[in-house]
Amino acid sequence: MITISETAQNHFAKLLADQAEGTNIRVFVVNPGTSKAECGVSYCPADAVEDTDIHLEFNGFNAVVDAESAPFLSEAEIDFVTDKMGSQLTLKAPNAKAKKLSDGASLAERVQHMIDTEVNPQLANHGGQVSLVEITQDGIAILQFGGGCNGCSMIDVTLKDGIEKEMLAKFDEIKGVRDITDHDHGEHSYY
Repeated sequence: MITISETAQNHFAKLLADQAEGTNIRVFVVNPGTSKAECGVSYCPADAVEDTDIHLEFNGFNAVVDAESAPFLSEAEIDFVTDKMGSQLTLKAPNAKAKKLSDGASLAERVQHMIDTEVNPQLANHGGQVSLVEITQDGIAILQFGGGCNGCSMIDVTLKDGIEKEMLAKFDEIKGVRDITDHDHGEHSYY
């Protein structure tokens, strides 16, 4: 589930040597499966380990992962690097914003995964998001925008020059995109 480099394992073992007996490392995801997902590592005293936690054994310490975070930490990597600027712990979790797709995922699942992992993190910078409503029989992805995208004057550029371009390049089955959001200014508008 999680790969921890040898240098990171040594770093954790040294840190844990100064902690109370039985202290573990906890690896977690806050807001898993959303564009606001954030990964973290913390100390986890023995009395904070839950029955449902997953235990991972490493060199000189154990890491625990809560059941909710586990699917989002698939293929996660933790490293400890030292360079001219100093030392730093890095945690890469490519599936934190969305669960890893199964090999037999449907086109709709693959398109939504692309939206969740590639499009929505960009839109979140402006308080917006988009979701897939459906894919028509003729390959048109029907999208619904929300948040900061609702009522935005740049929505056509975002839709055609951004999202559609990315989808057409990634999915042969997609022939275009269409927005069904009501962008007229009113009570439903974000701004």
